[in-house]
Amino acid sequence: MTGISRSGETQVDLLDAAATRDAIAASGPEVVYHLAARAHVGESWRDPAATLHDNVAMTLHVLEAVRAEAPDATVVAVASGEVYGPPARLPVDEAAPLRPQNPYAVSKASADLLAGFYADAHGVRVIRARAFNHAGPGQAPTYVIASFAQQVARALDAGDDPVRIVTGNPDTRRDYTDVRDVVRAYRLLAERAEPGVYNVCSGRTASTTELIDALAAAAGVPLQHEIDPALLRPHEVMELRGSYEALRDATGWKPAIPLEQTLSDALASWRA
Repeated sequence: MTGISRSGETQVDLLDAAATRDAIAASGPEVVYHLAARAHVGESWRDPAATLHDNVAMTLHVLEAVRAEAPDATVVAVASGEVYGPPARLPVDEAAPLRPQNPYAVSKASADLLAGFYADAHGVRVIRARAFNHAGPGQAPTYVIASFAQQVARALDAGDDPVRIVTGNPDTRRDYTDVRDVVRAYRLLAERAEPGVYNVCSGRTASTTELIDALAAAAGVPLQHEIDPALLRPHEVMELRGSYEALRDATGWKPAIPLEQTLSDALASWRA
């Protein structure tokens, strides 16, 4: 897995503890944004051992390197809204218990707790960002909105009629934030927030069906929606919606890009 990079330099494998430490020592960072991970829920079911090992190991290596080589740096350690699992109430805030429901979520909860441990035990300045679903132009099609946009773009370019789109569960609801808003949140957390835990989310949800309806509007054509049983996941959390109140209070951040623009831009990027 690659991670640390600088302009003109080779990326570093964060599974290599020594190389990670050398990179931190050489760069002398003021802020480290740690996002590298095996990040696909479906793949985590197929290979839970690698997901758990790699995501925890990469986080450990980054934190240990910062502790040893850049003790004054801020680490923005990015986890996932998936760590909460089925919520007792909505919206989910940072005080909610962690109840992960898939191997990816377990790995991110473990990495999140490890980041908290390094803050408590070693005094590393850690900001734990729990990002809910995010999307936008350029995202890989292993993620929901990118997959849907790619399917529609390919069908339009091929002149298909009808335009088919294949999904898993049509009723699950997720909290989607535009990736450009998410990046802005990470930057503001590093610049303005005190160490702690912060949800990065929009505070609104959309179902798979609603995403497809919005993509149809963006494409200007009706879409034929088909459900593939092979894409249905076990232990699916039906709705996950977060509260970004703590993030807003600490930094002034709030989402600025509407979901409709995210979908339109994602579709345009695939058509290009």
